[in-house]
Amino acid sequence: MKLLYFGAGFVGACSATVNADSGHNVLVYDVNKELVKNLSSLDKDKIESNLFEKGLGDLIIKNQLRIKFTADLLDVKNFIDATEAIFLCLPTPEKENTGETNLFFYETAVKTLGKILAKRNNGKQDQYVLLINKSTVPVNMTNQTKEIMEELGVKNFGVGSNPEFLVEGKAIEGSTKQERIVIGAWNEKDFAIFRNIYNRFYESPLTNYIEVNPYEAAASKLLANYILFNRLANCFDVVGRVCEKFIGLRFENIRKALTTDSRIGEWGFYNSLFAGGSCFIKDARSLFYQLKSQGVNTDIVDSILTANQRQLDNFLARAESELNFNWSGKIVGIMGLAFKRDTNDIRNAASLKVTEFLFSQNVARIKAYDPVAGNNYL
Repeated sequence: MKLLYFGAGFVGACSATVNADSGHNVLVYDVNKELVKNLSSLDKDKIESNLFEKGLGDLIIKNQLRIKFTADLLDVKNFIDATEAIFLCLPTPEKENTGETNLFFYETAVKTLGKILAKRNNGKQDQYVLLINKSTVPVNMTNQTKEIMEELGVKNFGVGSNPEFLVEGKAIEGSTKQERIVIGAWNEKDFAIFRNIYNRFYESPLTNYIEVNPYEAAASKLLANYILFNRLANCFDVVGRVCEKFIGLRFENIRKALTTDSRIGEWGFYNSLFAGGSCFIKDARSLFYQLKSQGVNTDIVDSILTANQRQLDNFLARAESELNFNWSGKIVGIMGLAFKRDTNDIRNAASLKVTEFLFSQNVARIKAYDPVAGNNYL
């Protein structure tokens, strides 16, 4: 199949490369020329300088005959006539900590794409094409995508949802051995296109291949991240506080007693400063905003966000409260800048909030180090 991707970030680059490895002919478009240059370099170090994802560079090089990265819309126009599916892997940041999704980048890209689609096949639009939301978007986003396309005169198309559940640092491993694939479509024609895309996984006994409608697919991503975020925050704010405040309790012993219960499991019981990254906080706030707009009480969602921030605040306050430490004029080191191990992503990383705190305390100097995320921190 001929697959087009709009967006070559973490989601787009990883998904496109794995689909090329599945035998599809893939074109990936992005406006970031430097990113496109590095991903096209066939140089593992240059690729990982932008997206530090284990195995990504090797897989791009392996499939170089089936995948192309471009910043030139002419390449898109030349590719579009026989394209069967288009993945939308676009930034959907939050609007100033409100929870509302900023759709500027998404809508700009979709309008650019729509103008090209309306002219495909010499304006006849003979080739049916499926647009696939892979970005984390509001639950009813497929409606808005459809409206934009229709306003631009695009015909003979469908809109579906295929949210990304991959874990940063393990995305390629997770993509080649997928635990689950969630497909959202309204009709059998679109489901059939998805099955062709994911043919290597569709009948695999190791993959849960789940077909739902686009609203359910989009909601499943938001809710999955909220539930995972909830687990982390409960570990920090309840289990952690109990172990701190009651004499004679050791976190590791309590952790073992809890996680050996098969109903609870091990995931999320980590001793950490803060749950950061591009998804958990943003998606919880998005869920908060969307529920609020429907008149639903959101106290539980809000409490998870508060608990996460409280974990970091408690840690930073201990230097003064327990040691009577004065930060002013000190030289302070920060070891580890990414939001977690095995990635160079610093979005919502604890290091950024720690840096803000240290500046507010008038430290003399900060020395920061991370083996892969240093350039993104500066």
